Amino acid sequence: MVKLNPNWELKNCCNHEQVVFLVTVAVCTVVILALWRTILLRPFKLVTVFLHEASHAIACKLTCGHVEGIQVHADEGGTTQTRGGIYWLILPAGYLGSSFWGMVLILASTNLLTARIAAGCFVAALLIVLCVAKNGLSFSLVLFGFFKKQQRFAYFGVMNSLFSVYDIYDDLISRRVHSSDAEKFAEVCPCPCNGVGWGVIWGLISLVFLCGAMYIGLVILS
Repeated sequence: MVKLNPNWELKNCCNHEQVVFLVTVAVCTVVILALWRTILLRPFKLVTVFLHEASHAIACKLTCGHVEGIQVHADEGGTTQTRGGIYWLILPAGYLGSSFWGMVLILASTNLLTARIAAGCFVAALLIVLCVAKNGLSFSLVLFGFFKKQQRFAYFGVMNSLFSVYDIYDDLISRRVHSSDAEKFAEVCPCPCNGVGWGVIWGLISLVFLCGAMYIGLVILS
């Protein structure tokens, strides 16, 4: 049911559903961070990599380009081959697209109808990842099975949001990858900002997406 007067001020926060939503996001964050470097999260990371690369492809198509191929590697890397389109819009679409999908999935966990729609997208992505992941998938699915249906989308939403921020940090701060999207973007953008600078900007935008998803989620549940 759509509310004509949303509670943007979050008056009388927080009811039972809002508390459950906040606790779910917090628990998902703790679980993901605790298991970040384990094999259990690898299949889920491959899904986030796929969404990252798919975001490049969508940006390419929206700017009248041609997508020649998408590759998701078992080492959690990925590439998207494009021709044409607006390059300086395609490059940031990967990181920011992951954050956008994270926000969408977190919001999907607040409403049954949107959760079902997100379920279709998730199943499609999972089928693709099944062709890539060779180890640890069954263990990860057992772990994933402990979450209720809508909480699963909160989990994937947080996963995408955190992976986007981590990927920026890993590529540009902890180890400088000169072939990263941010470094390439710095080369084509006339602004006086290097790859690290753009990475920080995109990372902050990713955090805004995550915080915005939590705020809008609380509004929906109020």
